[in-house]
Amino acid sequence: MQNFWNERYGKQEMIYGSEPNDFFREQLSKLTPGKLLLPAEGEGRNAVYAAQQRWDVLAFDYSDAGRAKAMQLAAQKGVNINYEVADAQTFSATPESLDAVALIYAHMPPTARTTLHQNIMTWLKPGGKLIVEAFHLKQLEGYPSGGPKNEDMLYTAATLIEDFKGMQVEYVKEEEIELAEGTYHLGKGYVTRLVASKP
Repeated sequence: MQNFWNERYGKQEMIYGSEPNDFFREQLSKLTPGKLLLPAEGEGRNAVYAAQQRWDVLAFDYSDAGRAKAMQLAAQKGVNINYEVADAQTFSATPESLDAVALIYAHMPPTARTTLHQNIMTWLKPGGKLIVEAFHLKQLEGYPSGGPKNEDMLYTAATLIEDFKGMQVEYVKEEEIELAEGTYHLGKGYVTRLVASKP
């Protein structure tokens, strides 16, 4: 999979665009800037936007090519981001060090997903926020806007609520939306959205 993403991110174009995800931008605007983690951050569109909003941004992805494009975008926008090349099962953060974590289309196999989600709950400070937007199982029913073709890597509300058991769910919805995020997230999609906080 690392080679797959290096090849995809190795293209000159920003394949998911250079603007942040709409739901992420909307939810971030409700929070006081602090320390934010963005796993599976790819080309850095959300990280760079958050840094422009005065967040202290930590991001990771296992694609070197994704990191290179993220750092280039940050330089173009005149902001600093901390971006590591790591995978979901090896990345580590200090317990109770994060004010927010955003999982924006952070699709991964179940074992890696479970590990990361459990760690996120440890890394968040009490009162810390979690923001999630990801493709739902219904995305496989002919929606044209991308995403994994493996149902084990897709999310229902029930999956997320179970994974983040113990957190306070503030918003959760499964819905059809219109995506316009570069070449690979374009058209109608079916997504799961979640906002939760650590007690």
